Amino acid sequence: MSEPVIADTKPVVMELEPGTYYWCRCGRSQGQPFCDGSHQGTDFTPLAFEVTETQKVALCLCKHTGNEPFCDGSHARLK
Repeated sequence: MSEPVIADTKPVVMELEPGTYYWCRCGRSQGQPFCDGSHQGTDFTPLAFEVTETQKVALCLCKHTGNEPFCDGSHARLK
């Protein structure tokens, strides 16, 4: 599998309303952290995740988290 593009070396913190979201795994989306279809032609697919109540989240932008789609601090280990 290919390596994702590092969209940023810090998470994006935002408040999400209930619903289904599609997190970009490839790092190519112009609408980070969400998928815009830029993964077409790559090995990547977006990750669908559900939010059941309004909440503040920190979504990973480095694409190396072990807790997709949420930031786990992996960006601190990137060069």
